Amino acid sequence: MSADAATASVSSTYLELSEEGGGSHKFYEVVRAGTEVTVTFGRIGEPGQTRTTTYPDVRKAEAEAAKKIGAKVRKGYAPAVRGVRKRRPVTRREIVSRRSTAEQAPLLWRFRSGAAAFGIFVDDDHVWVGNQAGDVFTLAHDGRVTGRFGLPDGVKCIVADDFWIYAGCDDGRVYDLSGKVPHVAYEIAEDVDIFWLDIHDGVLGVSDARGGVTTVDHEDEFQWRRTGSGTHAWMVRCDDEGVYHGDSHGVAMYGARDGAPRWSAATHGQVLFGWQEPGEVFAGTSRGVVHRLAKADGSERARYRCDAAVFSCATSPDGRYVFAGDNCSSVYCFTADGTRLWKLATGCGSAYSMQYRDERLYLVTTDGSLACIDATETAVRQARAGQRPDTADIKATGWQRVEPAPVVETVAAADAMNAVSTVHVTGAGAGAGAGGVIVECYQEGARTRVRVLTPGYDPAWHVQFPKDIRVAGARYLVTELHPATRGAFYRTRGDIKRLR
Repeated sequence: MSADAATASVSSTYLELSEEGGGSHKFYEVVRAGTEVTVTFGRIGEPGQTRTTTYPDVRKAEAEAAKKIGAKVRKGYAPAVRGVRKRRPVTRREIVSRRSTAEQAPLLWRFRSGAAAFGIFVDDDHVWVGNQAGDVFTLAHDGRVTGRFGLPDGVKCIVADDFWIYAGCDDGRVYDLSGKVPHVAYEIAEDVDIFWLDIHDGVLGVSDARGGVTTVDHEDEFQWRRTGSGTHAWMVRCDDEGVYHGDSHGVAMYGARDGAPRWSAATHGQVLFGWQEPGEVFAGTSRGVVHRLAKADGSERARYRCDAAVFSCATSPDGRYVFAGDNCSSVYCFTADGTRLWKLATGCGSAYSMQYRDERLYLVTTDGSLACIDATETAVRQARAGQRPDTADIKATGWQRVEPAPVVETVAAADAMNAVSTVHVTGAGAGAGAGGVIVECYQEGARTRVRVLTPGYDPAWHVQFPKDIRVAGARYLVTELHPATRGAFYRTRGDIKRLR
């Protein structure tokens, strides 16, 4: 074969990996065209990432292509036909939302996010809302828009884990929204049709369409999976002791570390939503009931009756009030013993999710609204008498989407070394030096892990670090590192910059 013919020759190899027991479904394609080798990789059904390298001659290119293919085959990848395995299934809760006949709730402000919204979280400073278009907005408690993220797929839910805020999406990824730019923190197996997510101390709990519950650790490694007696598991809540799982049959508790069954409790109807407080879990059902169950043994402490299927619920932190939202655009308030205090219309669709904070009830709804209701006794009494506040209609004019990026800002290594102050601590370490903390990615078998280089931390501990920016051999400057509550690994907080 002539040199020109060799240069023009093209070879292509397409591989897929289908891991059992909670792993990901991925593809890896190597195309060698003359002296160029192009590698494309990612999750099945998505475009993936592409990298092209040029080699001195065709033989070197062929050798490197074969090397890459061999390495993937040894990790379990196998030849496949593109397009046979489809993109992950996606199930969204659909409500034919009917108009409530109750009096209008005292709505302080409403923000229209642009698409039906499931995700909500409220903290000291912000209210977060995520919708099916992949938009995540942050607002101040008075309704002012303060930020906007753009994720690649619809947002399932937004959950918090101490400092960290995460958004679970229909693409099977969980994004860390704690910094200026979203980054991938977890990836869920392709064959898991995600219904709901929760995170506690870096451990992710996932409930799914088949009635299963799966936990994944801080390194995105499968821990355990259990299947309940029902299907369609819309509820998962996690704490130090257990994972609380609700499906079409009822609620069950599994041990947090080993997944061992602890108790189960049947419910009046299918579980459609879950909430938790330190000693109790709450399950809203298809038959209009919210069950209040003791975490210790699953015994029922109270029952709250609504007039239609319950699609969301929440409580006040002191347990004095319990709130619920039905599929007919109504919200309810009960006392702890089950007495109904009021039922009011949202005025903006049925509440997919809700959270109570500082005498305000925040809702995300079927029409894509984030609504803030004044839940004080005075405001509710006046609303029922026909005296309601003027509702502010909030706009997000001018806010651009901040989208996930596989690259981060770079900074000179010498400058970073000079800026970082050594941390002198006992044991595992905490906080950061004046200029941040330096960490390093390294290869350990098939895994790319992260460890701390700055003195004063335990070098044997791994660092929970975004998956989409890890490059073996690269070093990064992070604003802060914090030890996990249970120890054994660190978690990043703040900005991440790569050292050059």
